[in-house]
Amino acid sequence: MNTTAVTTSSGARTGQPAAISTAAADDDEINISEWIDILIDRKWLVAAVTALALVLGVAYAVMATPIYQSNLLVQVEDAAPDAKGFLGEASSLFEVKTPATGEIQVIRSRMVLGAAVDQTRAYVDARPRYLPVLGTWLARRASGLSEPGFLGIGGYVNGKESIRVVRFDVPAELEDEASFLLTAQGEGKYTLKNAALDRPLTGIVGQPLHHALEDGAIDLLIDKLEGKPGAEFIVSRASQLRTVENLQKRLQLSEQGKQSNVISVVLEDSDRDRLSRILNAIGEQYVQQNVERKAAEAQKTLIFLDEQLPEFRRQLEASEDAYTRFRNKNGTVAFDEEAKGVLAQTIELQTKLLEAQQKRRELAAHFTDANLRVRTIDGQIAAIEKEIGGLNARVSRMPTLQQDALRLERDVRVNSGLYQSLQNNALQLRLVKEGKTGNVRLLDKAAKPKQPIKPQKSLIVALALALGLLAGTALAIVRSWLFRGVQDPQEIESHTGLPVYSVVPFTAEQTALDQSIAAGVKGIKLLAVTHPDSPSIEALRSLRIALQFATLEAGNNRVLITGATPGIGKSFVSGNFAAIMAHAGKRVLLIDADMRKGHLNKQFGLPRENGLSELLAGELSAQQAIRSQVLPNLDILTTGKLPTNPADMLMSESFVRLLDMMSAQYELVVIDTPPVLVAADTAAVAPYMGAVLLVARADQTQLGELNESAKRLAHGGKAVSGVIFNGIDLTRRHYGSQGYRYGGYRYTAYKYND
Repeated sequence: MNTTAVTTSSGARTGQPAAISTAAADDDEINISEWIDILIDRKWLVAAVTALALVLGVAYAVMATPIYQSNLLVQVEDAAPDAKGFLGEASSLFEVKTPATGEIQVIRSRMVLGAAVDQTRAYVDARPRYLPVLGTWLARRASGLSEPGFLGIGGYVNGKESIRVVRFDVPAELEDEASFLLTAQGEGKYTLKNAALDRPLTGIVGQPLHHALEDGAIDLLIDKLEGKPGAEFIVSRASQLRTVENLQKRLQLSEQGKQSNVISVVLEDSDRDRLSRILNAIGEQYVQQNVERKAAEAQKTLIFLDEQLPEFRRQLEASEDAYTRFRNKNGTVAFDEEAKGVLAQTIELQTKLLEAQQKRRELAAHFTDANLRVRTIDGQIAAIEKEIGGLNARVSRMPTLQQDALRLERDVRVNSGLYQSLQNNALQLRLVKEGKTGNVRLLDKAAKPKQPIKPQKSLIVALALALGLLAGTALAIVRSWLFRGVQDPQEIESHTGLPVYSVVPFTAEQTALDQSIAAGVKGIKLLAVTHPDSPSIEALRSLRIALQFATLEAGNNRVLITGATPGIGKSFVSGNFAAIMAHAGKRVLLIDADMRKGHLNKQFGLPRENGLSELLAGELSAQQAIRSQVLPNLDILTTGKLPTNPADMLMSESFVRLLDMMSAQYELVVIDTPPVLVAADTAAVAPYMGAVLLVARADQTQLGELNESAKRLAHGGKAVSGVIFNGIDLTRRHYGSQGYRYGGYRYTAYKYND
């Protein structure tokens, strides 16, 4: 034989609130086991949220429009002044070096992107009017044209329909705003509709469509339209500025490596053909503007040289004539070694001076005198002139004939070399101008990508699963904390001031009994009868002892058992407590006064009819209404037929007289009444009771409900005697791992074996 003893707090046994022990300080600490219990209890909520997130993630991964990526590579070359080839010297005259970071901004400029947008007509958006949500997904998997419409509505398509627009111009007021609806009519015809049009326009594929409006005109040219009659297409025209700005945001530019001068231009798009067209147009326009810029610089320099060449030719001819006249008059003059050295140095310095002066004039066309480059060249000119002045001083000490010969030969050689150099430069600049070359080149053109980079299906599914688990867990915890019921009887005592007389653990045997009752199985289905050694029954036996102290000063032997809300187990407590008291030798009457939804009769296998309602109505006598000896020493008065006015019947004098009469005949009268917060019946009956017990269910009843119930009963004239804490699940981790601590003691079921 097994018996079970149940230990409760000393505070509960005396009917006084249990003192808060030091163990209660752990209430505010995070209990991992409690979190685990919350997740276990709400596992289906977590599973549902996770499944929903996973389904949405998979749906998005499968149905999302694929995004492709392509790129092109551009190299910015440094053309050094001493570059090999006949163009090197000329290029140094106008070369402006730009670092890769500067070229990145050039590529991103409206000058380059605007030209690329115009070249590719990227501001025109023409696409089939796909079925919402599923249309694009179905179209990617279709093998031919679809039948227009969905359930007979509209001209939605989901097949291989396509359209190509060569030109589409609209008034500025319709740019970026209005979308035109184009409907295929068959045989190459179509109609164009928009709210700005007074009537639909009709056009033919391959032929321009022109329609004048008050503020402009609509020009449309379509060279390809594939779709069955009735198929609809969306055609819109964006402004060039908005298209360029959008392209600037999407374009990704970066230098490959460190100081490599190789720029990568990356773009993403859902249309592979459009992606490669736009990128290649950007590359072409960038290279073209670079060539044009260099050609323009060469042209400016060439114009300057063309203006200077005649003047230098006249200087050369004048110096040659003067030297010829000198030789004709004086013959050839022989120079000594010193004169030859001075002549060579003078020619070299004079050539450098002229080149520096030429460079100074070129810089003056672009910069002010305060510019660093201009000041530098001015310093070089001053130094050369100083050296030339020194050589002239040496020449002045030579014989007069030798001085004149030296000066004339120097002028001829300097003017001849400078004139020849300028002629060569002019020729090379013409070649540069006509050669269509620049200092940038396109290394790799944009190729049409085969595989999309987005969506990354495996990553999306994994992320959806993780987010679903996280969201489900968070929702379970939030719901638990926002709608959590009382978990600790000490919460009741500390927040309501009501003593907890008994803590009744949850038992699976009662669940089986409830299922039998629901299935209509005959016989008594009372836990105190079928499982008298259950921990729940032992807990109710402890209530018998605690109740003796609570009813010592009571004026009668009537005990009312109720609760704040339905479904907390008050009928379970009433029936089993009455059976326990009867088994202890007391003569007990159990009254089911819940004439709204009472069902105590089902636990005892009794019919509902011929009970309390008929007795109060005067249709039956007490002897006829009361079921005697349902169990030894236990009589039961069922609800009877559920009346339409239960509150009026319980507030009647007949019910008061019945209570007085039953108290005289029985040692204990146990009354089960409707929930306090649902009906006013209990507040009307409570003043005639010796003790009033509130049943609270673990994880369901809230402290506010208990406080409100106690307040209503107190307003009716009867204070709540105590609370029965029902349905605590000791199998939960934060209960079962170490028992349930209550008021400084552990609530534990102890087994004794013979």
